[in-house]
Amino acid sequence: MNSTPPLTQRLELSTVSATGVGRFRWAILGVLFCASTINYMDRFLLGVLKPTIMQDLHWTETDYANVVFSFQLAYAIGLVSVSRVIDRVGVRGGMALVVGMCAIAAASHSLVSTVFGFCLARFALGFGESGCWPGCAKTVSEWFPRKERAVGMGFVNAGSSVGATLTPLLVPLILKLVAWPFAFLFTAALDLLWLGIWLMGYRSPDRHPWLKQSELAYIRSDPNPPQGKVSWLQLFRHRQTWAFLLAKGLTDPIWWFYLFWAPGFLAKQYNLTTADAAASAAAMALPVMVIYLMADMGSISGGWLSMRLIERGWSINAARKTVMLGCVLCVIPVFLVTHGIGLWPSVALLGLAAAAHLGFSANLFTVATDTVPKHAVSSLAGIGGMAAAVGGMFIAKLVGFVLDATQSYTIPFALASAAYPLALGILHLLLPRLEPMQLKAAE
Repeated sequence: MNSTPPLTQRLELSTVSATGVGRFRWAILGVLFCASTINYMDRFLLGVLKPTIMQDLHWTETDYANVVFSFQLAYAIGLVSVSRVIDRVGVRGGMALVVGMCAIAAASHSLVSTVFGFCLARFALGFGESGCWPGCAKTVSEWFPRKERAVGMGFVNAGSSVGATLTPLLVPLILKLVAWPFAFLFTAALDLLWLGIWLMGYRSPDRHPWLKQSELAYIRSDPNPPQGKVSWLQLFRHRQTWAFLLAKGLTDPIWWFYLFWAPGFLAKQYNLTTADAAASAAAMALPVMVIYLMADMGSISGGWLSMRLIERGWSINAARKTVMLGCVLCVIPVFLVTHGIGLWPSVALLGLAAAAHLGFSANLFTVATDTVPKHAVSSLAGIGGMAAAVGGMFIAKLVGFVLDATQSYTIPFALASAAYPLALGILHLLLPRLEPMQLKAAE
């Protein structure tokens, strides 16, 4: 079957409402949203439990940083390998593989009690989670036309903040019933539940029995992308790869800094930690929930605004970069949280910065789908994620060292303010028009 409709059919589709051709692609997006939500519950759980675990196991900030470093190291290694597996076997088998790995790794946290043991468990979790975001990006590229991909990735990104919102709400309830190691078994069970739903309900668009032909034609209504095979190493010949790699490498580590250290920052800065583990988790729950609810709105609105600008006639280049510039302006004031401005003003600035990050990220992810052939999307997402993980390793070690040496978050939050304008400047310098890769026939 020819996957791209003829020109006349594409023109007809462009004149009707997207919802008029079917909505099943949004159900697929809902499943991806759940995947990213559970993924971040696995990831964020350690950050929420940080005060409890550090007090119970007598960790230093450097010990905690080493555990985070192990996750980031495995994440980087996994992204250069697992993303290639997803490109080769497809998203159905690839996503099943990585979520199954996450379930086993999450459960293993309940069996360890030393820094070394946690490093091993986090390494396993990082390797499994490395495939989730490349897999989601590839799935969105297969199920959505270009103009809807930013809002699609915005919803997927929103799952990360939903996971980060739910976790501090659930942890106090879990700690009232059982000890903290059992919290990791809860997220492992969610991984297994999602895995079962995915294997029963997912097929590719061309093979899915529940997808209408009219919706399939709408999904395939973009002009044919550049054709040709490109290896992972060959991707590095292109400016598109370097623009995505550098922008991800600069900004994603800041998100992980928020994820792993923001609860501890608030707990320390405003004395939210008590001897009672459940009470400490409950005291942090509302501030952390507000931060990530704001992040949800930023993720969805960032993708939605980009789509609306394109529908109004803006070029993809102008729409994406205008929204990203707005996100840059929103994240810059976050350095003020270290100036003793109060709990809720700090929460507001952290929430604004988190929202700006996810809005920025939703549009940045679409750079991969806008500029490379579909068969290389997961590989490019993996390369960008690898750069982000390497940056995250650096940030983890830096933050641990700085906090043990100075007891101050000033330097980490200053870096958080500066990363985004630098990333957008590099992206625009390398890709002034977001032009697609020009692949040679030999590739």
